[in-house]
Amino acid sequence: MKTNKSVIYWLLSGCVLLFIMVMVGGITRLTNSGLSMTDWHLITDTFPPTSEEKWVEAFEEYKKFPEYQKINQFQSGGFTLEDYKFIYFWEWFHRFIGRIIGIVFIIPFVYFLIKKKLDNETIKKCIILLFMGGFQGFLGWFMVKSGLVDNPDVSHYRLALHLTFAFITFAYTFWVALDLIYPEKAQPNLILRKIARIALVVLIIQIIYGGFVAGLNAGLIHNHWPLMSDGQFFHESILLEESTLLKAFIEGKSGIQFFHRTFAYVVVAAILWLYFRSRKFALTSTQKNGLNILVVVVFVQFALGVFTLLYHVPLWLGLAHQLVAFILLTAMTFVLHRFNK
Repeated sequence: MKTNKSVIYWLLSGCVLLFIMVMVGGITRLTNSGLSMTDWHLITDTFPPTSEEKWVEAFEEYKKFPEYQKINQFQSGGFTLEDYKFIYFWEWFHRFIGRIIGIVFIIPFVYFLIKKKLDNETIKKCIILLFMGGFQGFLGWFMVKSGLVDNPDVSHYRLALHLTFAFITFAYTFWVALDLIYPEKAQPNLILRKIARIALVVLIIQIIYGGFVAGLNAGLIHNHWPLMSDGQFFHESILLEESTLLKAFIEGKSGIQFFHRTFAYVVVAAILWLYFRSRKFALTSTQKNGLNILVVVVFVQFALGVFTLLYHVPLWLGLAHQLVAFILLTAMTFVLHRFNK
């Protein structure tokens, strides 16, 4: 680190908080906790209910919505206040971390402005980050609202948008930090930069489809690999789910799972293409290390995806699969930055 250490630490701390936010978001989704808080207030729901009476009041409000009326009240043994407290905690904790991220960003940002520790370029990037953070909060509530009307589940489109934008916000925050960590300008490798950009786009498409799979619980069907159920590569149910093949790939569980599991090979191929193409160039140790980490992580992620599917998406594997996707995006962002500048 050359200069602006305090600013760099600030940005990296934001990256860590975003990582934790995504982790807790994954737990919230996998424990079906995301619809437990049926309203959103900036101040009044900062902390959970402080008395048994308040808990009962919140629980009674929850009973007015589809998730309780169509699912939870019919579960074996009933759905108790203690069950509600459990799902409430994860959704509350997810929102609470979002508030912490806002505080951790805004207060130091104002301080650094006053102390003139930010150059004009960094200020512009931080203002973009500020708007991205606010928009991410809006997307979270926009997603939750879709599950509070008739369908007791959130829209898989909105979930994928919320998840993907969180990944993109993290990647941009990390990129801004890297600009400060490596302030020197160098001639970019145009060939490797182009391949890295293609690999990044491929990875983001896969992340979007990961959101689709999560939103529709599409990982709970066709739990076989390398073929889908009944020994089929392209399962017959894909064509039966929706009226067109396009709709099957964006709304059908079988079609979405097929795309996600198959496109994983494309992600691996794109990263291997970048890796083997890079061997024709003289690289710095930083670039080599970044590429080596990227290749290792993509194979770990591929293996996690397979095991998550085979074991019917247990909580720990589903969470690990999401978190390693985050690490994969981190490595991809780092490699692209090193070939870009």
